[in-house]
Formats: sequence, structure tokens, C-alpha cells
Amino acid sequence: MRGLVAMGREVRSLALVGFVVAAIACDSAGTDRVAATGEPGTAIPGLDSVSMAQFAAGRLAFNRVYRTEDGLGPAFNENQCSACHTSPASGGLGGELVFKASRYDPAHGCDVMASTGGENIRRKVTPIARDAGIPAESAPPGGTVGQFTAPALYGMGFIDAIPEETLRALEDPDDRDGDGISGRMGRSGDDRPARLGRKADVPTIADFVAGAIRLEMGLTTPRHPRDAIQGELPSREIDPVADPEVDQATLDLLTQYVRFLAPPPRGGPTRGLSEESVARGEASFDRIGCTACHVPSLTTGPSEIDALDRRKIALYSDLLLHDMGPDLADVCGPGATPSEIRTEPLMGLRYRDLLLHDGRITDLRAAILRHGGEATRVREAFEALSPGAQEELLAFLRTL
Repeated sequence: MRGLVAMGREVRSLALVGFVVAAIACDSAGTDRVAATGEPGTAIPGLDSVSMAQFAAGRLAFNRVYRTEDGLGPAFNENQCSACHTSPASGGLGGELVFKASRYDPAHGCDVMASTGGENIRRKVTPIARDAGIPAESAPPGGTVGQFTAPALYGMGFIDAIPEETLRALEDPDDRDGDGISGRMGRSGDDRPARLGRKADVPTIADFVAGAIRLEMGLTTPRHPRDAIQGELPSREIDPVADPEVDQATLDLLTQYVRFLAPPPRGGPTRGLSEESVARGEASFDRIGCTACHVPSLTTGPSEIDALDRRKIALYSDLLLHDMGPDLADVCGPGATPSEIRTEPLMGLRYRDLLLHDGRITDLRAAILRHGGEATRVREAFEALSPGAQEELLAFLRTL
């Protein structure tokens, strides 16, 4: 007898199938081509020579160390992109945490406290700023502080290329199917549909790159021509390098580098468990309802880049916001309440040591048991599994 979770999952699957069938009818190329994978830090296999040249040049920019005389700061967290995205290779994870502050009012929504430095609390200043008596940024008064781990960037080009219609087909904001799950797309600060970021508040890779350059390194760009410390513009004595400190050509190369990072391949069984055990764990993952949010695969839309063109990517996410309950609540986002978090893609999970959006957990079972809100029924279904079945499900996750 099927439960409500399984029925809800079927409704979502049928909606997505309808969209895919329509896409196939419009283009005989189909949508069943699987995304090529590669080892961490490598480019997507099959890129043309122009794209490979962009990837190589972008990698140099990604690993560049910025100094005060290059425009670093005055307030910053790290002096190169790869400082936060370094494990197991360039573009991967990092141990650095991002701290944000916000103020939430149910009647008026989320204030990300941008005017007082809440978007990203930068914990270092340049020697020039320090000598002038300017301290590192601190949490603005009256806000709630939250922390986030730096995400791996592998496969982000595929996430960027998934059509908005595909994600809309997975939405169920009013929980009309009654399965307790009501995902919805996030919004950016300028009210665009968004899919990147832990609060689903970043629309595109280009937005992600420009925001990180400014918020992590204090570098100005054509998109963000001035930067502030705790909301105040610094004097030219404190920030002497002419703006923009990073030009558009460099932003474009960084964007292409991130776009072309290969998604990681699946790993094999671990801890002595067999492939059969992993297969049973994968079946349990689907049966108890995990795939209602951690959708196993999505398909990109048409692209001029063949490697990204209508490719099925094993993402294990719907890229939507879900209410995860009060235990995981902290800051809000432009389109997200404090307890709403974008479904974390599980692709590349085996490389992660810090789990959940804030890195508070290092054990997979403990991370699952922290799921609340819309995931409560699924968490309870996991708890109801036998110890052996739980371990098989965890073994499957360790192959991702």
C-alpha cells in the first residue's frame, strides 16, 4: 500500500515527465544524454578548444593571490578564490565558513542588512585599514547570525543550464498533493528566480562569481563598482586602487571556469559492503521519500556548448527551497524564511566532511536525523528502517 510520500513523489515525477516529453517533441536530439563526469578539478570531457582555453585561463584567475596593491579589501575573508574552494582539488570544498546576518519579520519579509554588512561579515582587514584603526567587520546589531560552508563548484554549469520550467514543474508551494513537502523556487535580492546558494538567492554563475569577488575579497568590479566596510564607503587613503579592481574580462573567465568544472563521477562501495547492499540502499532512499526533494537527476536545456546541451545530470536535488524546521533555522534570504533552505545537491557527497548547510555535522546518520519541517516524515521513515537497512542507505550515499 503506497503512503502519501510515495504518492507525492509520483505526482512530481509525472509533472517532470510531461515537461521532458514536450521537450523531446520539440527537438529530435532528445534529453537522454548523460552528463560527462571527470575527476575533481578537471574540465568537463568533450569541451571544444575555445572552451578549454577559457577554462585554463579562468583557472589561473581562480588561483591568483590578490594583494593590497591589487585592490584586496579593505575588508575581506580570503585573498584568492581557491582558498574557499580547494578540496579535493581547485573548485572544491573549503574549511572556511561564511557568516551572514539578517533580520526577519513575517509581515515584511527578510532584511539581509546589506547596508550594515549583513550580506557577508568579513573578518579581516588590510594593513592599511588596520593601521588607520578600522576593525574587521562584526555582526550588525539587531540581526540573527548564521554560518554557511563554502560549496563545491563541480558541475555548477549543469545546474545553471537546467531550464526554469523544469524546476517549476517540481514546485508545490501549497502542498496540494498532501505529502507534507512544498518546495518553491528562491528569489534574488532583485527579485529574479534563483537556484544557487544555500538560500537559493543567486540566479546564475555570473552572479555567484561577481558576488563572491566582492563579498569575500572586497574587490570591485563593473557590476559592483564600490565596496563598503560595515556599510560605509572607505576613503581613497584606505582603498587606494582605482575601481573597478577586477575587470569584466576576468569576471567572464572566472565564470567560464566555474561553468566548465566537471561533475564528479560516482564512487564504488565502501566499508566492505557489496554492490548489492548499495543497490538496496538506493532503493530504500527512493522508497522512504528522500527523492521527493533529492531528485536523482535533472536535464539541462539547449546550449551552444555541446557538453552542456540537454544532458542528464545526477544532481540529487530539486534546487528548491524547503522548510527544514526550527532546528536548522538561522538567517533568512530575499525569498526565504529563516527555516527555508535549498535542497543540497548530493552529487560529490563522498568528498564532504562538513555536512548540512552550516557544517555543524560530520556524520551522515546524524545529518539525516537533523532533518525536520517538510522532511519530518522522511526522517521518521529512515528511523523506522532496521539498522542494517539504514547502513545500506548510508553506504549508497557514500558512493555519491
